[in-house]
Amino acid sequence: MTVRSFANKLLVVAALVPLAGCIRFGAAPPPSLLTIAPQAQPAPGAMQNSAGARAIVVQAPAVPQSISGTRVPVQVTPTSIAYVKNAQWAEPPARLLARLLADTLTARANMVVLSPAQAFEDPSATLSGELRSFGLDATQRQAVVIYDASLVPAGRTNVEKRRFEARVPVTAVDADQAGVAISQAANQVATQVADWVAAQR
Repeated sequence: MTVRSFANKLLVVAALVPLAGCIRFGAAPPPSLLTIAPQAQPAPGAMQNSAGARAIVVQAPAVPQSISGTRVPVQVTPTSIAYVKNAQWAEPPARLLARLLADTLTARANMVVLSPAQAFEDPSATLSGELRSFGLDATQRQAVVIYDASLVPAGRTNVEKRRFEARVPVTAVDADQAGVAISQAANQVATQVADWVAAQR
């Protein structure tokens, strides 16, 4: 290697060093991730048996594209959506709601929540649906959770449908308000769903 070619390589490396601090692959992670705090959940060590209690399968709901990921949507106008700055769920809303529904149905409705594979051996109801909203409404200053539930009672083929909705006021559209308020709204919806399912025979 000649002295000149070595010097040229040094110049190329030196030119790239300042750029190293500017390159970022993907968005920077937020300071913390949001999740849902269940207000009703099974007691530690509590035993369940589908032979003596009603069983149900809880499926993750279908979702629109706006809440299929982990960002928190905010309705800016009736026809436009943005996302809350520095707000991100630990996992997609569909999984968060399905887990919350399972815990609430177990604790509040005394139901045994089964996986689809377990349900083959045990007659059970099936709860599915569509999560229509799981975010903030800036025009109303509210956290909004809307869930269209579909219930197939155990041993039947008919489908019963019902919409559940909860709104919780927020004083600011930010990550701190979003996590707390959406968690409260989601728990209200889960409670309504559990009471509805428990009343079905």
